[in-house]
Amino acid sequence: MAASDLRDLLERAQTWPEEAQNELVAIASEIESELLGGEYVAMQEELRSIDAALASIDRGEFATDAEVAEVFAKFRRG
Repeated sequence: MAASDLRDLLERAQTWPEEAQNELVAIASEIESELLGGEYVAMQEELRSIDAALASIDRGEFATDAEVAEVFAKFRRG
């Protein structure tokens, strides 16, 4: 990507809704942190998803090995 492409994208992003701009900043900050070797910090939405998944597991809501194998077999067939 050329520097002009990045400048054009950032210029267009200024017209986006605030929520979309915030998401772009968060994603760009994550990329920059990874490039600098920083520690990953999950976003609130990711943390909520993790909490929901853990709660589901605690309630016993997970697929059996046989169910998982069945799904993999189904998608391998096409």
